[in-house]
Amino acid sequence: MLPVKVRSKSNTNIIGAKTFKGSILYLNLAHVNPYKSSQAKWACTYNPGQLNYYANNLTLITDLGDFAMKNFLSCLLVTCILPFFCASCTASVQKSPNWRGLHVLMTTQDKTQELTEVVGDLAKLGVNVIIAEINYGYEYESHPELRGKNPSKREHIKRLLGECRKHNVRLIPQFQCLGHQSWRENVFPLLVKYPQFDETLGQYDKNEQIYCRSWCPLHPQVNRIVFDLMDELIFVFEADALHVGMDEVFLIGEDSCPRCKGQNKAKLFAKAVNDYHDRLVKKHKIEMLMWGDRLINAGKINYGKWEASANGTAGAINMIPKDIIICDWHYEKRDTYESIPMFLKKGFRVWPTGWKKLEATKALVEYSRRFENSRMLGHLNTTWGAVPIKDLTKFEPILYATICFR
Repeated sequence: MLPVKVRSKSNTNIIGAKTFKGSILYLNLAHVNPYKSSQAKWACTYNPGQLNYYANNLTLITDLGDFAMKNFLSCLLVTCILPFFCASCTASVQKSPNWRGLHVLMTTQDKTQELTEVVGDLAKLGVNVIIAEINYGYEYESHPELRGKNPSKREHIKRLLGECRKHNVRLIPQFQCLGHQSWRENVFPLLVKYPQFDETLGQYDKNEQIYCRSWCPLHPQVNRIVFDLMDELIFVFEADALHVGMDEVFLIGEDSCPRCKGQNKAKLFAKAVNDYHDRLVKKHKIEMLMWGDRLINAGKINYGKWEASANGTAGAINMIPKDIIICDWHYEKRDTYESIPMFLKKGFRVWPTGWKKLEATKALVEYSRRFENSRMLGHLNTTWGAVPIKDLTKFEPILYATICFR
């Protein structure tokens, strides 16, 4: 561990931080007094000062005086501290086994182009995996009727893929399966064009009283169409993995479905998981990722009905292959995240996942780092619209997590 000091010219502000395995972890801003906003904005474009490295400490001396550290933080990390370490340990970062991931909604060609523009900057921060949730946002050829509005074309995906390969970033597409087939009043293309696949056909006008619609996992034709879409995504992304989503599935085994009524919900959920695993892992020989919340028993781990299952699907955890990568998402600060050791004990690879609250991300990262297990992969940051794609490199949870797992 190396202490890091940041001092103003007047020596009034001293900020403590530590390094781990050759990289800065984070800065403690608790004792810094903000200054005038105009000077803080100016500071963001100014090289903060000189960096002195000694055997036992790292000191940054600025000549700006006191200013707002919230604004200074991104400047310090991106323009001074990170380049200092990157220059000396680029090779070790590239060889690091940790997955420093970013999940982005990429459902239109505009978002694809925006993401392409920032891949290089994200890679400089240490991001080495991008999950691009595209869903119906691609110009599918097998089922053009399932294209969303302003979908990405083949050339857009290839351009993004080229940037990712140039910067050693692994690009993994996501297609949201089973649940999340609507949002608010909008039903997504599959259930619009093929309403017979709806788990609750004819129910919940304007999607009132429900969170999101689901397709029926037992409908005899649904997988044929979904697999066509998966196959196209694997082909155009040249993918070695695919994320199938499957979070927050509340509508499953419903009485309104003639096929699923009375069925065991854990078995229904496991059937869907196994169907996708057969297609992706067994047929295409690629890796499969999924969200983990429906595999966590809310009656045993007190996460609530969103981060864990209170509707009977959790038993599926014992019915699915253990080579699936579980993205275990938690967006609130807790003392412990019991699902992480649970998934590890079951034999899964686990990729803990946070969102926009910095303190929650810190807690999840620090808890995850307790487990010296080769199946604990690193950290995945979601965004869910909390930050524009063009500003991803300023998103504090990403800055924190990527640095911690270098």
